Amino acid sequence: MEKSRAVDPGRTVDWGKVSADYAAHRPGPPPKFYDCLAALGIGLPGQTILDLGTGTGVLARRFAAQGARVAGVDIADNQIIAAREIAARDRLDVDFRVAPAERTPFADKSFDCVTAMQCWIYFDAEQTSAEVRRLLRDDGRLVISFFSWLPRLDPIAHATEQLVLAYNPAWTAGDWSGEIAPHPTWTPEGFRVEGMFWFDDAVPFTRESWRGRIRACRGTGAALEPEVVQRFDAELDRLLATLAANEFTVLHRVSAHVFSVVR
Repeated sequence: MEKSRAVDPGRTVDWGKVSADYAAHRPGPPPKFYDCLAALGIGLPGQTILDLGTGTGVLARRFAAQGARVAGVDIADNQIIAAREIAARDRLDVDFRVAPAERTPFADKSFDCVTAMQCWIYFDAEQTSAEVRRLLRDDGRLVISFFSWLPRLDPIAHATEQLVLAYNPAWTAGDWSGEIAPHPTWTPEGFRVEGMFWFDDAVPFTRESWRGRIRACRGTGAALEPEVVQRFDAELDRLLATLAANEFTVLHRVSAHVFSVVR
């Protein structure tokens, strides 16, 4: 099984290790996200869409349910297995493949849109940008989106991050400022921003589902040894008992940038 390139010093991320928790507890973005994309012409019936780093296929399955013709790729075979099982259960037709974002098995100009949620940092940006340019039709669009909690505004997110760092000091995703730049410095080479949006959403969790969400995290289950994850999870359970009732919300910021190809 291939693993994501290292983004935290000394740690390799293997999302296949957390597929069960990912499928059960990692929520997709709220309906408003898809409404905003539709307003920008993304996710419409009949469109051909490729979802990179699809994981368990959250975006891909939603686009398919909206009437798009959808494929999804991920390097973790366990993630693709889970994605196929959920799609079959929901009677959705999605072409899920095990493949890296940098080298997909699809023909030139196969797609109207390519999407990547919460995963672009794991790709080789130069190679993936070239691959997306190859895959998109002349008027195609690339959508890079994020769905991230806000540790500077939400106390449960902040306390959870501190515990993650206690177990994995190499984790670099903590203390996100929440800033969304209209024209980000990481804009893929050969693309320009056509549109963007962001909004905040209070995402509901229970103590159990939040623990599952955090186990399906780059800093914990995808990087640490199973016995360490077990100790972390038990400590998080105790921490949550002091911070929240069984049901609570965690504030997230949802964003997307829609890019067109510079030709």
